[in-house]
Amino acid sequence: MAELQAAAAATTTTSHHLDEEMMPRVINVLSSLLQRVAESNDLTRRFQPQRISAFHGLTRPTISVESYLERIFKYANCSSSCYVVAYVYLDRFAQRQLSLPINSFNVHRLLITSVLVSAKFMDDIYYNNAFYGKVGGISTAEMNLLEVDFLFGLGFQLNVTPTTYNTYCYHLQREMFLQSAPLHHNLGDPLKGNLGRSSTVVKQHHFCFNTEDDQSTHQQQLTV
Repeated sequence: MAELQAAAAATTTTSHHLDEEMMPRVINVLSSLLQRVAESNDLTRRFQPQRISAFHGLTRPTISVESYLERIFKYANCSSSCYVVAYVYLDRFAQRQLSLPINSFNVHRLLITSVLVSAKFMDDIYYNNAFYGKVGGISTAEMNLLEVDFLFGLGFQLNVTPTTYNTYCYHLQREMFLQSAPLHHNLGDPLKGNLGRSSTVVKQHHFCFNTEDDQSTHQQQLTV
């Protein structure tokens, strides 16, 4: 935890720091990314087998991903770095659980669970599972189960190095820039796989990070 907190502190001296004033836009960008993830993978569900898990709801939640994340941000009162780390965790989860891609049926539960886990790992003071369950509209028992499943899905790989943290901050800032200047999307994003291109091949779409952690090099993937 000390290393991760040092990473968050280190960003205050770099251009990749996400301060409190930026958080409403960060929430908007992160929810937009996840919405694209879910919609893309919804299309592939008819062609590729996808495992059902505890994160899946029987129906699509009526609340949008953006409104759901805004609600979490309003009530969770966790540090801004928690959302970056939650983003990292979701990316790792998507990479490790290829048969369980993020879609409209599981994105909400995955989102609130990732924020819960990141808050416990990052912050000295945080709300308990019962509170997060109320925020997310699920029972305490289900919140407990989701937390355990998420941790096992991550392989308990919770540490985030300064390099990885800054990479994800950079990508969120880049997405904010691209959203404010939509014409730049035509230029393509080197961090994204198939931005702006159509394909008849049915597959999961990814953007990938090649980040070197202190102990190993691994490819981070969040489906888009």
